[in-house]
Amino acid sequence: MTSLVMVVSCPPTRLLASFLQRGSQQASKFQLHTGTPSAAKDYYEFLVLGGGSGGITMSSRIKRKVGAENVAIVEPSEKHFYQPLWTLVGAGAKKLSSSSRPTASVIPSGVEWIKSVVRELDPDDNCIRIDNGKKIAYKYLIIALGIKLEFEKVKGLPEGFSYPKIGSNYSAGTVEKTWKALQDFKEGNAIFTLPNTPVKCAGAPQKIMYLSEAYMRKTGKRANANIIFNTALGVVFGVKKYADALEEIIKARDLHVNFRQNLIEVRPEKNEAVFEDLDSPGSTKVMSYEMLHVTPPMGPPDVVRGSPVADVAGWVDLDKETLQHKKYPNVFGIGDCTNLPTSKTAAAVAAQSGVLDHTISLVMKNQKPVNKYNGYTSCPLVTNYNKVILAEFDYSAQPLETFPFDQSKERLLMYLMKADMMPFLYWNGMLKGYWRGPAFLRKCLHLGRD
Repeated sequence: MTSLVMVVSCPPTRLLASFLQRGSQQASKFQLHTGTPSAAKDYYEFLVLGGGSGGITMSSRIKRKVGAENVAIVEPSEKHFYQPLWTLVGAGAKKLSSSSRPTASVIPSGVEWIKSVVRELDPDDNCIRIDNGKKIAYKYLIIALGIKLEFEKVKGLPEGFSYPKIGSNYSAGTVEKTWKALQDFKEGNAIFTLPNTPVKCAGAPQKIMYLSEAYMRKTGKRANANIIFNTALGVVFGVKKYADALEEIIKARDLHVNFRQNLIEVRPEKNEAVFEDLDSPGSTKVMSYEMLHVTPPMGPPDVVRGSPVADVAGWVDLDKETLQHKKYPNVFGIGDCTNLPTSKTAAAVAAQSGVLDHTISLVMKNQKPVNKYNGYTSCPLVTNYNKVILAEFDYSAQPLETFPFDQSKERLLMYLMKADMMPFLYWNGMLKGYWRGPAFLRKCLHLGRD
């Protein structure tokens, strides 16, 4: 945090530094929970499905409403990851170990941890089934099951990761392979992909491209590298202001972007990747690579897809303003497993948690929810080892920036926020239920104008 404060020079950023200092002092009072998984009871007032960012955050908030003994989290994993850090792990700027903590340490003290997989959702009977067949009933349900990585939908994966030139920043088991492939790169094509599905943190596939290019320049390999971004989308970024800034960087650094190209197969024994042209169905192109970063296809969790809580595409079907289920008033959702029409990021979860907290409070009183989620999300676009464009926007894909300066410019301050401040806020603020995004800070910095 010292390095961040040192670069602060203007009054708005001094306000941010003061805010962070107070947060640090408050966080020092927090005690880590060191509980262990428990035998599930038959009924809980609040049942939270998923121990990721949304599930832990909402459990912390709900605990303060109804008491820890009335809340349970269903989560099978022993480790909890702060996944936004994996962009920097894949580029060698952070260690994988710095992105994880034991799940037991982040579950709110006193909240029951049911270490299991959710096998069935039965909202008509207000219950779920877990992997041992046990039925657990609830009064209120919060679904925070995240998104499913589907590497297997690319022919040749995931077995292709056993070869040395393929990596992916999207899983704990493959992110370090990205860094190894980058270090081993000598010359040829370095290809980065974005699939034809919803993904979490849609900016991440190109962040690693910018960092790889910077690393190659630093190590003298850039002259022999052809850096390619094959994206299934038709634009480099969904918000024009930031897309324009990124296009300038792409041009200045001689990067090659091919739109509407979807990875469908890898041939790791030949170092070949096969792409489908989405504007010409059935047409494919084979490209050789010396390094390949794969962003996998993604989809809703299996237990959600086809269940009563899902929409036609398989995502949890929510009112986009209240985060309450459209059919089941005692069911709520948050994060990547939902059909909220905004980018799936940790920043979005933080903003959603504040709205959902208010929604649940009113529903518990048989009142109509009034707080409205505006679709706020954030994507720190890492463009170098010391620069970030901080993209912030809403449902309308319009910038919704926190700071009173142009965030489409590359800045060191924004990199320090990404690398150091945001992880601190995540572990010590958001997961504890005390950080709901920068809306209040934005109003202060913009003198009350949002």
